[in-house]
Amino acid sequence: MRTRHVNLLITLIAVVLFSFSCFCISRMTQTSNQLTNCRNHISEFKESILRLKNKTERNRQELLNAFKEMKRDITKKERDAQNAVEKKVNALDTNETVSDAFEVLKFFFPHLRKVDRIYPDVIMGREKTGVTFALGISTVNRGNYSYLKQTLTSILSRMTLAEEKDSVVIISIADSNENYVKSVVDMITKKFKRQVTSGSLEVISIPAYFYPNISHAARSTDGSEKLESWRIKQVLDFCFLMLYAQPKAMYYLQLEDDILANKMYLTKITDFVHSITSNNWLYIEFSVLGFIGKLFKSEDLTDFVRFFLMFYKDKPIDLLLGDIFLVKMCTPGEAL
Repeated sequence: MRTRHVNLLITLIAVVLFSFSCFCISRMTQTSNQLTNCRNHISEFKESILRLKNKTERNRQELLNAFKEMKRDITKKERDAQNAVEKKVNALDTNETVSDAFEVLKFFFPHLRKVDRIYPDVIMGREKTGVTFALGISTVNRGNYSYLKQTLTSILSRMTLAEEKDSVVIISIADSNENYVKSVVDMITKKFKRQVTSGSLEVISIPAYFYPNISHAARSTDGSEKLESWRIKQVLDFCFLMLYAQPKAMYYLQLEDDILANKMYLTKITDFVHSITSNNWLYIEFSVLGFIGKLFKSEDLTDFVRFFLMFYKDKPIDLLLGDIFLVKMCTPGEAL
């Protein structure tokens, strides 16, 4: 009986121990699962933190880039604004200088004294200054015939790049016909875009109000016939062009719109001018034809214009050039 009780107690203890072991194993399994879940949560949290950190870094970098871009934009706008101001100031200074050059016209033409500012109607180009040579070409509407494109091609193509950089070719449209003015501007813009962009080629148009009434032309020197009105106008055309070119260059070369230039013409002119030991010359003649190919010192152009305007109704400009040579360079005995 006693043994039976002992066995029953042992069995009970074994059941209790087994149940406790099962309970402990279950709890340990649950705890292990909880620890695993906790580790998983911690890993997910770390990943979230890392993603947030990376996102924050990206946002920070994007913000820095945005600030840099804004700074560049602001700097560029400030620089553009400054350049625009400087360009405007320079343009005003240049225009003012050119405008002042035309003030001499008011002495000879009373109708211009009512004009506040004498200036060309159209200017195409960069108003280049500070060069050695200004080459002036006056052009008018010749109807169905125009040699201007061939003339410009000849003049510009036979310059070296260094000569082109150190010179400016000025086309003066001495015609009030708007269609002709537009055709010249369009042709030059299309055919000589590079030279216009670089500032080596400019186009001006003489305003109609510049011309006085020349319907009553003066008689020529022999008094037999009146000087043709187109010759009178030609003197005025050249005077306007010379005054515009005067502040731009050291020397002014007069050309016309129906010529062809020789090879290396500007190189030869430059070499000849540099070979002259004395500066005591009035003008240099590189062509015997009329007023073509005459080289002047720009500082003397205003004096030439004054002389031409005193007698513009009396003689063509090439004869007036001979007269001023006699006046300036010859003694009274030589002039006879």
